[in-house]
Amino acid sequence: MDEPVETVWSGKYLIAKKRGTWEYVSRSRGIRAAVILAVDAGDVILVEQYRVPLGRACLELPAGLVGDIDAGETVEQSAQRELEEETGYRADNIENLGEFYSSPGMASESFTLVRATELTKASDGGGDGDENIVVHRVPITDIAAFVAAKRAEGLGIDVKLLLLLAGSILG
Repeated sequence: MDEPVETVWSGKYLIAKKRGTWEYVSRSRGIRAAVILAVDAGDVILVEQYRVPLGRACLELPAGLVGDIDAGETVEQSAQRELEEETGYRADNIENLGEFYSSPGMASESFTLVRATELTKASDGGGDGDENIVVHRVPITDIAAFVAAKRAEGLGIDVKLLLLLAGSILG
């Protein structure tokens, strides 16, 4: 596409854009996200929090924005900060697993997936301000049943949880 990008609307965190007939959103200020696959002794750490666009709580991997507080923060530093803030766990090891796009037909936003291991419980977590995050430590072997139970309770399920469900979906 050689057509110019038009900014339709701009907010603090998002920009609505148009290129030709295609409409999409992007993050402002070059901010991107870090998504954390926190694994410890056969368990995975998940978070549950209310998401305004869904109008309900959603089950997710811990995540947060990179560069929203400190423009010089690395993905690994952000992941460490967000993991502890949201879940109360601190990781001795954070491994960058690459960049991914969550909804490339609607958003230009990417996230970097990291694996956090060698976890130590440092606090209760729960997020900051009014996030009110519920932390779940789930055995990896029970993940499909746990996700199904949360879906039955009415929670939204973040697409990134497909990473954990792949074995049960593929058969």
